[in-house]
Amino acid sequence: MDTVPEPATAPNTILVDKWLGFVRDEYLSTFIREGGASVKFVVTPEGQKGYLTAAFTDLCRELGYLFVELDAAQERAYMPQDIFFRLARQVDWRLLARRVILRLAEGSGLRVDGVDPAAGNIYGAIAAANGLELNTVYRDLRPRIEADVARNPSMSRDFRVAMDQLCVSENLGDGQDYLGEPLVEWLTGIRGGIGGVRRKFLIYTAINRTTARYFLESALYWIHYAGYSGTVALFDNSRVTVNRNPRDGLRYYTRAMTVEHYELLREFIDGVDRLTSTLLVVATNQDFLDEGARGYGIYPALRTRVMDDVRDRNLVNPAASLVRLS
Repeated sequence: MDTVPEPATAPNTILVDKWLGFVRDEYLSTFIREGGASVKFVVTPEGQKGYLTAAFTDLCRELGYLFVELDAAQERAYMPQDIFFRLARQVDWRLLARRVILRLAEGSGLRVDGVDPAAGNIYGAIAAANGLELNTVYRDLRPRIEADVARNPSMSRDFRVAMDQLCVSENLGDGQDYLGEPLVEWLTGIRGGIGGVRRKFLIYTAINRTTARYFLESALYWIHYAGYSGTVALFDNSRVTVNRNPRDGLRYYTRAMTVEHYELLREFIDGVDRLTSTLLVVATNQDFLDEGARGYGIYPALRTRVMDDVRDRNLVNPAASLVRLS
């Protein structure tokens, strides 16, 4: 029987669908879901970014992951707080809190089958499913929230305080405004500083260049704790390799900024064990492989972490830290 040959590929490249299938089977279906984390670099052909986005969106929907996008053309790719804020703006923080409440209710022996996490008052919905009073459910779950959220050592202190208060804020009375809005604004960077959360919620740490990494690690843990298989982040960093400012209204990176961005990526690689159930895919371009200009050659510490130690002339290792897609 005749067979249909695979499309021809350039040397040292792998078909994008073949690589995606490998990532699905060897990472998303097992390793990442079970708590692991990995940072992958993919050199994509011109115009391939949209296809990767659509493919990862479908994979995440199928496998229960939260998918987020980061773009160096929009946010400062060398500032960790900008990375956190961009991720935070793509997260439904109220939905995560409700999912955690359902998890804790189930762990307390309450029936939660059929309870919609988007219910107006999640405590009331749990109470109705169990034939109980709302105040009874809230009173019984409050100690569990205190123990499993507010005192959870897997999250930084101020982040877990915020998550505890988000869970508490879901207990809404009739006509009552949502009390957790200042926390959401603080997490997403909409309201700068901590003035809106310090006195009311006893949160004392600003999300800045020094602290953002701890908040990011905590958020990735929280997403998994809330019942997602994990987080897949597609980070388009091709903008940092632009050598001359095109003055097109998008961000432009000086050489120093590019080096700082590469240092940030190196820190992600070195601290990958602190990222819970996370796949970070850095989608870049051929210029990234340059030894000079704005390629990774200007920051040897990153280059040595992603370069191929041993490479076949034609065959590609899909598990490599860096692959070239065709």
